[in-house]
Amino acid sequence: MSEEAQDGGRKRSSRQHGLRLVVVVVAMFGFGFALGPIYDALCKVTGINGKTSGMQANAEALPAIDTSRWVTVQFITTVNGGRPWEFRPEVSEVRVHPGQLSTVSFHAKNTEGRDLVAQAVPNVAPWNAAKHLRKTECFCFNNQMFKAGESKEMPVRFMIDPALPADVDVVTLSYTFFDVTESAAHKTAPAKDPQQS
Repeated sequence: MSEEAQDGGRKRSSRQHGLRLVVVVVAMFGFGFALGPIYDALCKVTGINGKTSGMQANAEALPAIDTSRWVTVQFITTVNGGRPWEFRPEVSEVRVHPGQLSTVSFHAKNTEGRDLVAQAVPNVAPWNAAKHLRKTECFCFNNQMFKAGESKEMPVRFMIDPALPADVDVVTLSYTFFDVTESAAHKTAPAKDPQQS
């Protein structure tokens, strides 16, 4: 085989190899992009990682109260990004019987000099308790709008399902407040009329 033929074969092989690498990189990027929504959907269905979406309870269809057992529910709050907002539970923990409806209030204050919209994202630990925490009322169900300097007392009405595993006697409900002002503005912005363009 001539040297030219060998050189041409190497170039063709290099191009094919480069094309394969590009395809692998694109596939990896696509998988990484899809992984977030797939993971969120899995967490919502199974309750893994303390996700509590879909754990909204109907107040009329609650189970009987199990007075033979106590569960301590702890409350933790954080503000994403180190924002200077005030956000805290009025009590750090409560003891409840499974099946008993309880209400706890949270205090929040916008300490910034501008209006903002915040969204609280809940998390439950241990992970196997997430599907047993039912909320009939929660500020995390909707975005919360705050005027500059405005304070709010926000209730959470919840119940621990009696089916909570017997070895779980402490449940931690944590909330992280996120600033969603920009995304909320995009959702509420009126659609532009193409005839006005």
